[in-house]
Amino acid sequence: MPDLTLNVNGARHTVWVDPHESLLDVLRERLGLAGTKRGCDQATCGACTVLLDRQPILSCITPALRCRNRDVRTIEGVALNGKLHPVQESLVESGGIQCGFCTPGMVMTILAFLSENPNPSAEQIRRALSGNLCRCTGYAKIVSAVQRAAEVLRS
Repeated sequence: MPDLTLNVNGARHTVWVDPHESLLDVLRERLGLAGTKRGCDQATCGACTVLLDRQPILSCITPALRCRNRDVRTIEGVALNGKLHPVQESLVESGGIQCGFCTPGMVMTILAFLSENPNPSAEQIRRALSGNLCRCTGYAKIVSAVQRAAEVLRS
């Protein structure tokens, strides 16, 4: 088993991994970061989305060894000093969260999207979230939450 060093949420971790192990497995089972969800495990639902060097990726299909010495940000690294990020606050306040299973992946996708599109249209938001499935809320409240978070982040 090769060793793997990752920078996860600002902390450096070295773990032994199976060469075929996914980043999702390493995060959840070796590092105990269970906030990233295992949904479909086939790259279709977006529940496992994390940021790799600030870009959203599906951790269920990303070989962990491809992440050697790279920066990984998970949902555990979003809130700061116990205070929710504006994206998280907006999702809570708008009712964009129901069961919450898809929420970590949604948040990670939204963070990356808003960093590149600070003033998005509703259509752009829908397109950005097209890889993240929510089976509870529909998307109207989530789109409203993203627009509200964008306003907060611009101010």
